[in-house]
Amino acid sequence: MNLQGRVPVTALVLTFNEELNLPACLDSLRGWVDRIVVVDSGSNDGTVRIAEAYGACVLRHPFHTHNTQWRWAIENLPEGASDWILGLDADQRVTAELAAEIRQALGTARGTPDGVAGYYINRRQIFRGRWIRYGGYYPKYLLKLFRRDGVSFDENELVDHHFYVRGRTQLLKHDLIEANHKEDDLAFWIAKHCRYARLMAQEEHLRRSARSEGAAGIRPNLMGSPDHRRLWRKRVWAHMPLYVRPWLYFSYRYFIRLGFLDGREGFVFHLFQACWFRLMVDVYLDDLRRAGPQSGNL
Repeated sequence: MNLQGRVPVTALVLTFNEELNLPACLDSLRGWVDRIVVVDSGSNDGTVRIAEAYGACVLRHPFHTHNTQWRWAIENLPEGASDWILGLDADQRVTAELAAEIRQALGTARGTPDGVAGYYINRRQIFRGRWIRYGGYYPKYLLKLFRRDGVSFDENELVDHHFYVRGRTQLLKHDLIEANHKEDDLAFWIAKHCRYARLMAQEEHLRRSARSEGAAGIRPNLMGSPDHRRLWRKRVWAHMPLYVRPWLYFSYRYFIRLGFLDGREGFVFHLFQACWFRLMVDVYLDDLRRAGPQSGNL
């Protein structure tokens, strides 16, 4: 990536057996970020060797949940790490246009209490080589660039991790590309989402038992930031009937939000991600509810 000088941002990447994905991620960071830090949770492939070859600082820490891993990573950054953090998964890469936009944004961000605390970045999801553009899956904004002294987490999130900040946020217009090459093997995707379904059922069950809404001081709000709206949708989802909502969601995404325009790969993605996966969540959640309000494990 041919950019002039480096941006005052530390790229923080979590890894576990990511030799298929990590080179593209680190290639997209090399030459313009101030520092790359990789936190590995026990890879037994070539992940660490690749990270070191790119000049990344490699830290090792056992994985429990995404939230605890990210918290540990941010709290244990090496001395001299930048105030601004770009938090990436190993299967994500920054486009040249996004890198230039980040350079411009951090050149004008003041970093004072009334300044910008974080930036939402538009994720472009690639599934088995296909950009998933429809079904409400694009644009999808994730807060990935933030000041490390103001970030917080929702400890109740067991699957999807999100960064939260107090203060003003802005949206960047260029894309972050997510393409997990391990998921080209559909069996890998299915096995991963079987694990995630159990965790998501536990998360929803525990939130309902504790009557917990919102996260890190952020309340559901249809008119707010991308995270406000996501929490509002999650609250609505939690009140929908089990076993019915996955089929409604698939129909909404595939027909109303034009998911069928994503072609053959899009059909597989929307069917599995919107319906099959969430049907598995409902099965596990039903088991938890039958076991009683104090049950939190499957």
